[in-house]
Amino acid sequence: MRGATHAKWAALATAVALAATACGGGDSGGGGGGADGIVSSSWGDPQNPLEPANTNEVQGGKVLSMIFRGLKQYDPKTGEAKDMLAEKIETTDSMNFTITVKSGWTFSNGEKVTAKSFVDAWNYGASLKNNQKNATFFGQIAGYDQVHPDQGTATAETMSGLKVVNDNTFTVKLTQKFSTWPDTLGYAAFSPLPQAFFADHAAWLSKPVGNGPYTIDSYSKGSQMALKKWDAYPGPDKAQNGGITLKVYTDNNTAYTDLTAGNLDLVDDVPAAQLKNVSADLGGRYINEPAGIIQTLSFPFYDPAWNKPGQEKLRQGLSMAINRQQITETIFQKTRTPAVDWTSPVLGADGGFKDVCGDFCKYDAAQAKKLVAEGGGIPGGTMTISYNADTGSHKEWVDAVCNSINNALGNNRACVGNPIGTFADFRSQVSTQKMKGPFRAGWQMDYPLIQNFLQPLYYTNASSNDGKYSNPEFDKLVNEANAETDTSKAVGLFQQAEAVLRDDMGAIPLWYQNGSAGYSDRVENVTLNPFSVPVYDQIKVK
Repeated sequence: MRGATHAKWAALATAVALAATACGGGDSGGGGGGADGIVSSSWGDPQNPLEPANTNEVQGGKVLSMIFRGLKQYDPKTGEAKDMLAEKIETTDSMNFTITVKSGWTFSNGEKVTAKSFVDAWNYGASLKNNQKNATFFGQIAGYDQVHPDQGTATAETMSGLKVVNDNTFTVKLTQKFSTWPDTLGYAAFSPLPQAFFADHAAWLSKPVGNGPYTIDSYSKGSQMALKKWDAYPGPDKAQNGGITLKVYTDNNTAYTDLTAGNLDLVDDVPAAQLKNVSADLGGRYINEPAGIIQTLSFPFYDPAWNKPGQEKLRQGLSMAINRQQITETIFQKTRTPAVDWTSPVLGADGGFKDVCGDFCKYDAAQAKKLVAEGGGIPGGTMTISYNADTGSHKEWVDAVCNSINNALGNNRACVGNPIGTFADFRSQVSTQKMKGPFRAGWQMDYPLIQNFLQPLYYTNASSNDGKYSNPEFDKLVNEANAETDTSKAVGLFQQAEAVLRDDMGAIPLWYQNGSAGYSDRVENVTLNPFSVPVYDQIKVK
């Protein structure tokens, strides 16, 4: 909810970046075996410096998940928000919270983690002058609109809703009832920060200091980041290896080749071109399981050519021109499932998952052609689907989507792919509203709630609403759902909001993605969490 001071839910996360990953090579990490062994894994350079409130993409998020721990931690098996640094979080009205921080925690530089560590970090993240991408994650805290107004300059340095009581206690006042607000606090934006972050910001950015099971040993952009196990880490989830070396790849086919050649221990995004070979290559060392990820096509609603009255029919027609079943079967080899809504099957029916999209997500060439025409046709006659070109995964499916659209419309010029450099280049253009047509997008959940798939992406001015979609009725229903303490009623309101999104076709749902990974015979206990990120700290080197 970037810029939305009235937003009620935290926009937790990470615009999915199935991106990633440059030429590695070399040995698989060294360091021997057992608890001292080093694990090497494919990776991609983050878009931004690794400040907790300034990272909203997957590659940077992977690092933050290793070097920070917050008040809550999401269970690596279920995604449930469990207490980590929180001793207790108390409220009598779901608006005013008293948070007690556990004693005995320190940052890796020896500083104590206190209530002030959280309050200072949250105020920094919210402040307009600090220009943090995820500032509005704090938008539900009282006083946010003074430190980060929609227009003009800030009238306060800190949020009135945050108060330090003593070393281990602080209070939070929200702008409305929000019964599940504590469940959002496992997201990295809510991490504590040491005083070293504020005392010498440039030095901290060059080598971030956190309170998680790993410390950053070195980073060479375009090459690799080396993280080492922090032996004095006080948490229960201590690293079971000596460290993780994240190797940058601009092509995940190269990463896969390095894996099969014994030069890499872990690839956490098996390229589509290798899916037909992966079982034979890796056998039981291949992971393919459902994850809370959806892939979509977003539209540049900020471009007048793509935001005219009646163009919802154009977008609906384009959706019906995509043969999801054929594409997922032929390209993705059972690692994707055609989407029927804008959330994820991992939520289950009680969590809000159901077939909301209906016929608009079913391939029907004749109806697609009719709706596109009724919607005024494709602006300029040809549309481009933009995607980052630094992986082997995207070109194939983008070309397949364009072929499907072109065939349905009987026009070979209707759709073409538009590759854009690296993931960082692509995200930079997306986040600065430079897209001239549809662009690939996706979402990796931060916790298994329907809200997390809707508000961060489609609420007016939401932090990851890159297409700038806006509908007052959608916003109204989301606000009502946020204020509802009865879970089933809240889910029903979110589903009504999703129906509004469907009628607008604010984005085209493509498919749900499984988490996929392959690993070498040098490591064991490799798993993916429900968000498809490797549980790095539990990997063991044989």
